[in-house]
Amino acid sequence: MDTTLQDPLVGRTLDGRYRVDARIAVGGMATVYRAVDTRLDRVLALKVMHPALAADGSFVDRFIREAKSVAALAHPNVVGVYDQGTDGTYVYLAMEYVAGCTLRDVLRERGALQPRAALDILEPVLAALGAAHRAGLVHRDMKPENVLIGDDGRVKVADFGLVRAVNTHTTSSTGSVLGTVSYLAPEQIEQGIATPRVDVYACGVLLYEMLTGAKPHAGESPAQVLYQHLHEEVGLPSELVPDLAPELDGLVLAAAAREPERRPEDAVELLSKTRAARSAMSNAQLDAIPPQAIAVADDGHDTSGDRTSVLPSQAVAQAQHPELNRTSRMMLPPPPTVGGDDPAA
Repeated sequence: MDTTLQDPLVGRTLDGRYRVDARIAVGGMATVYRAVDTRLDRVLALKVMHPALAADGSFVDRFIREAKSVAALAHPNVVGVYDQGTDGTYVYLAMEYVAGCTLRDVLRERGALQPRAALDILEPVLAALGAAHRAGLVHRDMKPENVLIGDDGRVKVADFGLVRAVNTHTTSSTGSVLGTVSYLAPEQIEQGIATPRVDVYACGVLLYEMLTGAKPHAGESPAQVLYQHLHEEVGLPSELVPDLAPELDGLVLAAAAREPERRPEDAVELLSKTRAARSAMSNAQLDAIPPQAIAVADDGHDTSGDRTSVLPSQAVAQAQHPELNRTSRMMLPPPPTVGGDDPAA
């Protein structure tokens, strides 16, 4: 039975403007719906805070902060925010609707990815985070569920709901650590510190998971996973994927180092290292199929039931959709001239 039929918001129009058509996803803080802006006749995503949380001023402030932060970024690899408002007990964000799937869907249905596909996803994620880091913001909750892959092949980072300014402490009102345990950096767990390096760590874990089909740390409880983040290094993906290019081991080793000072300073630096690693790899290394990969049809059969068909097998992708391997590249500012003003100062 379609549970969206039981949702009281489906079929309603919020704020006299946004007609709610269907529920997309439910999270701990909000529910996301597909809606139509009746003024502009535009499909969008409506993120509505759970009414029980809307009575808490700190949660509402976080919601509004997300809207302002993302609106200020205006990056092609960040899900855009169009509007923010309230309707009675409902607090909402009107956001860009991305038709496609999440990276979690891809990993669930495809298992481990070929290195080329993993890098094709990682690079635009790092471009988006790099723009945030240069703007003085940290995402803090990077995970496969927050990486959207559109039907057109574009990759976008979503859910800046936990975004904070650089160098702030980030615990909730109850003292618990915010974020998803499998992707939390050690300093987030121990000290609640938010610097760009916590996003770098999460991207190292993401890359490991894309290459191997498994998380680097596992346990029967969140506490066990947190303990491993604090006391164990993330392993090399080649331990699970024989003959994996050493450049990929190096990326994971650097990005997911336990000590923050051993990681790249921010996503901009990690993006540079990622592109260098790609350029050093052969086509055979980039297109190697990991043993954990789940086979998909590449013979022209109907794949309409596969939500991850936006990532076809490499041979078909190159022949039919070469644009899928073109990632949006962030333009980096030139280095400061000697004796000149440092824009970051």
